[in-house]
Amino acid sequence: MHGLRLSTVILPYRRWHEGGRSAWTRAEQLGFHTAYTYDHLSWRSFRDGPWFGAIPTLTAAAAATERLRLGTLVTSPNFRHPVTLAKELISLDDISGGRITLGVGAGGTGFDATALGQGPWSPRERADRLAEFVSLLDRLLTEDAVSHEGRFYSADEARNIPGCVQRPRLPFAIAATGPRGLKLAARHGQAWVTTGDPKLYETGTPEQSVEALRGQIAKLTEACDAAGRDVADLDNILLTGFTSDRGRPLESLDAFVDFAGRHREPGFTEIVIHWPIPDSEFAADQKVFERIAMEALGRLR
Repeated sequence: MHGLRLSTVILPYRRWHEGGRSAWTRAEQLGFHTAYTYDHLSWRSFRDGPWFGAIPTLTAAAAATERLRLGTLVTSPNFRHPVTLAKELISLDDISGGRITLGVGAGGTGFDATALGQGPWSPRERADRLAEFVSLLDRLLTEDAVSHEGRFYSADEARNIPGCVQRPRLPFAIAATGPRGLKLAARHGQAWVTTGDPKLYETGTPEQSVEALRGQIAKLTEACDAAGRDVADLDNILLTGFTSDRGRPLESLDAFVDFAGRHREPGFTEIVIHWPIPDSEFAADQKVFERIAMEALGRLR
């Protein structure tokens, strides 16, 4: 079992020189394991305000930090193509000195789903696309030249020399709760990501949420067994803010320590908390947040 890690997700809503950069450098100072960002073209309540691209933001963050791991939580096929994404990821992994994790999932029905002018995909098509997307991306990041003729994605002699700094490639953290996604995580993932059970978000109790997460981990274990893989080889990542606890774990150090202990027990190895954003669903006291970053894991030990 891996020890519990604490990470953060910094949404790209601020100009780099007006608070954007300082959040990433502060995340490193606070000792977070990884700082992620969402990979969207816009997102929910932030749609009509500033929102910057994930890959350029992470590139700037890589140049501004030295030790902090960096990543997307998560990238999806909604507006990405494996060939161009692979080139950007190899470049980002190089610039960061091998500190990149790709969070990847099927995407949803939000603004990204139709931003390129396409109609929204059904859940089945999203799952189909993710399977082909991840499989092709895996090849593109590990082989010098790739040709592929797929149902959704093609590559013709796509070159990716010299490959990733991290070998055989940068890690994939695959977001999934359904059987097909969990099978993909078991086959290609170095980590698995969940936000909990969305059906419990409005009316569920924290106890019901933990039980649902326990059930998800059991299904991941079954998928790993079927793939001939030890589930302990994967990190289990919980992106907070979407369970029935919502923002309450960030109300105090004690509240977070309690929350983290309840989620470590079923097998989570990494908990990700949102960097506070005033006047939003991610509003939280910055001082409490920083105290959690610096003291919570010590309290758990």
